[in-house]
Amino acid sequence: MSATMHRLANDLTVAVDPLPGAESVAMGLYAMVGSRSEPESCSGLAHLVEHMVFKGAGKRGTRELAEAIEDVGGYMNAWTSRDQTTFHGRVLARDTALLAELIADLVRAPHMDDAHLDREKTVILSEIGETVDSPDDLVNDHLFEAAFMSQPLGRSILGREESLRNITREDCLGWMNGELVPSRLILSASGKVDPGEVLKIAERLFGDMEDAPGTPIGSAEFTGGLRNDRREFEQAHWCLGLPGLAASDPRMPSLAVFVQALGGGTSSRLFQELREERGLAYSIGSWNQAFADTGLVAIGCAADRNRAVESMNLAREVLADTIESLTDAEVRRAKAQMEAGVLMSLETAQGRADQMARSIEVFGRILSLDEMLGDLRAVDPASAKAAGAALLDGRTAIASVGARLAAVA
Repeated sequence: MSATMHRLANDLTVAVDPLPGAESVAMGLYAMVGSRSEPESCSGLAHLVEHMVFKGAGKRGTRELAEAIEDVGGYMNAWTSRDQTTFHGRVLARDTALLAELIADLVRAPHMDDAHLDREKTVILSEIGETVDSPDDLVNDHLFEAAFMSQPLGRSILGREESLRNITREDCLGWMNGELVPSRLILSASGKVDPGEVLKIAERLFGDMEDAPGTPIGSAEFTGGLRNDRREFEQAHWCLGLPGLAASDPRMPSLAVFVQALGGGTSSRLFQELREERGLAYSIGSWNQAFADTGLVAIGCAADRNRAVESMNLAREVLADTIESLTDAEVRRAKAQMEAGVLMSLETAQGRADQMARSIEVFGRILSLDEMLGDLRAVDPASAKAAGAALLDGRTAIASVGARLAAVA
């Protein structure tokens, strides 16, 4: 990577990484604030804002925004997570300035028309309904609720029907003006880009923004708990959650390797034992999500309703055994999978833009490829097993849809 980072006078960060051979540019404005930064009474606000900015911004209405980017063969989109809101797109290099201008309009000059707001709430209510009808999505929301009880991090990104209906235009604009402040924004670009030109564009479009402290993001703590949804589906979906690590924790590479070996692929212990050896589940795996202050490690499974308890009990046994007997070969395989994932993602402009933004969010700087891979390559069986053992501190979060798992909580 040949990435450079610069901070404007108002503290907005600009990151650029030219990609040799590229003809296009991927650019995004990454805000280090998401659904966990909403007041409870406005749950779903960040996600609603993400939708609403595309309903008109600057001198363009909804159709004009779509036509402006598609007239040049590009695209724009956005997404919201618990700790990030991102507005991004991709165009041919000659249209970089246009893409940047459109993104700036989305964040700085959204129309937020009341009629559009009412219509978009209806759209998101349909999205919430779709999630409720999708047990593999719903169980993950239940898991966060159980893991971080009564905390913003535990709430659904989509929000609740009652809170969504009460959100006003003023709520949307107030959240944007108060939370999407320069010190929380990263303009990240990769592809056929010139760092000097991107910096000039950033100065022109964002340099006059006034910084503000924003609402402090309260810390979260893994509490653990139980959330059973007894509705019946063809399959029972369950998740077992354990307290993970903050994203910047130096033990994170070791934990990531452990989680990968446990359930990150078809050669993993969970997949081989529960699916290949026992036939207990079609879908089984583990994953790790890290935030600025905490983390969550989870095992997720979809199994026959009558075998849900059996599958979870076996998954617990596999977890315990992995902590005791993880081998050097398994660690090497997990590291190879993860290193390949890093390198493959950096072959695309979008992957590079995402990686720079995430690195700045977590570490305040752009990590070099040698740093990223060096920390990964340094993991050995002892450190991976130690990271796995630290998961078992007595706290667990259990979530299910279509199963009765209180007996194993």
